Amino acid sequence: MCLAVPGRILSIEDRGDPLIGRVATVDFQGSRMEASLAMTPEAGKDDWVLVHAGFALTVLDEDEARETWENLKIILSEGGQNIPGVTPDAGADASADAD
Repeated sequence: MCLAVPGRILSIEDRGDPLIGRVATVDFQGSRMEASLAMTPEAGKDDWVLVHAGFALTVLDEDEARETWENLKIILSEGGQNIPGVTPDAGADASADAD
């Protein structure tokens, strides 16, 4: 099973690698990681993106991103699944204030 997770872009840098493109630091409910923006060149700081395997796949609006987090929390609480970086009590607004 593959899972893409929404996160908010905190910063972007261009490392000059044409294969990876610009690289963003993305916040996922308090966890941060880098993701390539090669597939989402339109993404900018404070945008929400859906990330899988280190690549931002699409830009989301904030409501879609928050709804996805709420659905992930439901899946965890009902199915007992462990999704790295997602805990059943992670609030959807935790990353809204992250800078």
